[in-house]
Amino acid sequence: MLYCVRLAFGIFFCERRIFLLKRKASTVFFCFILLLAAFTPAVSAETGGAAIKIAVDELNVRSGPGLSYPILGKASRNEEYQLLGQENEWQQISYKGEQGWVADWLTTAANDDSSSVNTSMSGQATISEDGLRVRSGPGTDNSVIGTVHRGETYSIKQRNGEWTQLETPYGLGWVFNDYLQMDSSDHEEPSAAEKTGTITGNSVNIRSDSTTGGDILGKLEQGSTVKILSEKNGWVEISFSGQSAWVSSDYVEDQTAFSSPSTDESELTSGNTALIKADSLTVRNTPTLNGDRIGTVTKGESFTMLEESNDWVKIEYDRGAFGWVAGWFLERQHASSTQTAEKPLSGSTVTITHDGTNIRASSSTNSAVVERADAGQVFEAIRLESDWVEIKLTDGSTGFVAGWIVSMNGQAAQIEKRGSGNSVKNKTIVIDPGHGGRDNGTTGTRGTLEKKLNLQTAELLAAKLKSAGANVILTRNSDTYIPLESRVRSSSVNGADAFISIHYDSINDRSVRGMTTYYYYGFQEQLASDVHAATAAKTRIKDRGHRQGDYYVLRENTQKAILIELGYLSNPAEEMAVSSPQYQEAAAAGMYEGLVRYFK
Repeated sequence: MLYCVRLAFGIFFCERRIFLLKRKASTVFFCFILLLAAFTPAVSAETGGAAIKIAVDELNVRSGPGLSYPILGKASRNEEYQLLGQENEWQQISYKGEQGWVADWLTTAANDDSSSVNTSMSGQATISEDGLRVRSGPGTDNSVIGTVHRGETYSIKQRNGEWTQLETPYGLGWVFNDYLQMDSSDHEEPSAAEKTGTITGNSVNIRSDSTTGGDILGKLEQGSTVKILSEKNGWVEISFSGQSAWVSSDYVEDQTAFSSPSTDESELTSGNTALIKADSLTVRNTPTLNGDRIGTVTKGESFTMLEESNDWVKIEYDRGAFGWVAGWFLERQHASSTQTAEKPLSGSTVTITHDGTNIRASSSTNSAVVERADAGQVFEAIRLESDWVEIKLTDGSTGFVAGWIVSMNGQAAQIEKRGSGNSVKNKTIVIDPGHGGRDNGTTGTRGTLEKKLNLQTAELLAAKLKSAGANVILTRNSDTYIPLESRVRSSSVNGADAFISIHYDSINDRSVRGMTTYYYYGFQEQLASDVHAATAAKTRIKDRGHRQGDYYVLRENTQKAILIELGYLSNPAEEMAVSSPQYQEAAAAGMYEGLVRYFK
């Protein structure tokens, strides 16, 4: 009996000791966890507790860092979120208890107070866009109190981020900076002589806009002197009867260029040519590094030197478009070494390929325009002088037309502009006008259908490439629906050297604007870079850069492929601009130049 009692007590104490040991072990383990946590940084600590603020009215929050990931929800303007991390151009945030991703180009730092600080200013601002909305506060979420128009000038009161407060007929109101030409006493601008011009034609129409469809405001006679305000796409903005008006640049001779100020000795050339030596050279509107960027030229291109000023050279870098390039990136060639001998063209004709083609008095872009011809007109070719063709006009007189912009028929060979290169010849290029048929794409604020605009731009680009000898394939040439798989298949089946998908963009925030180019694979990036840079320079639209984008026609494409968004139809002003024939032509010319540059 005693043995049994001792045995029972022994078992009891043994079990109690085991229990205490387990409890002690649990306590030690729990302390270890706490200690480990104390020395382990939280995810948010990696970003120093940073936060971001949404910069657009509505922004998609996605489950991963890319456009192909599912949408978790939407964030609204000025909402702030904790920043957890960053991957390329995507930011990871804490969103409703889970992790989400947003595009960093649509956010700002939450502690960036620059957009909320009003800076007092003085001076004048001139409106550069018709129908510009005036708002009650600095942002698109504020109410519209009126509209102002191109050429009107108002006093500046203050600035807030990208918005400026003006004294308007509706009281103090705010407008977006991009649509203003500032003349503020708070900014030191380089002084420049007032630009003047002389009208070179009789009864020249003065129009309300830079198109032949603009209203005729009046006429000016030959010899009239005008004040030049700006130049755009072959048109000159002038001051006419106290208001802004437009006249074709063919009828205005810039007198400022021929003045000889003591600080800027100008010299006219006599037909010499300049060969571009830099890989890519910026064309500016004035002979200085402070001049606006209006285009680009590339290595190997050759241009007639029209004028020189302090190591800068004026050239015609595109048909009807003039600008200045830095002379230290040029190789000067004397006219005698570059011009070809005159050559008779018996039995040959030329066919005009562009409406409004200039026919000049002599073989130079400086020569007076004696007549204009439209596409399809045919003229007898008399002789070839350098790259120009002397033709017989309908009244029996003669004139000269640039040989590289007409089609030669008969014994004469087709003329290519010297130095322009023909790197796209025999290249297979697939052009993909986005959407079509039952798929309209986006619809602009004024009702513009993206699918229609895509096709127009694609056809212009196709024409340029075909004329340069490229093998061009359009994924669609009419308003038809083409599946994405078929678009990609046309690229692989034809062994495309380049695939370009053309689109126009849209977003809920109507203030967003600009062009973006996308690629998916690394081997596609150089194509995106070259085409984007040339197109941005030609169109002069806001440059949003080239970046990686997860689009089907890129991701599933084994060829070098890019997708280009040529502007925002959701922005009323940009919709009107990108729909114009001038912009369409500029966009097509830019993409063409980018392809030429890429294949060189």
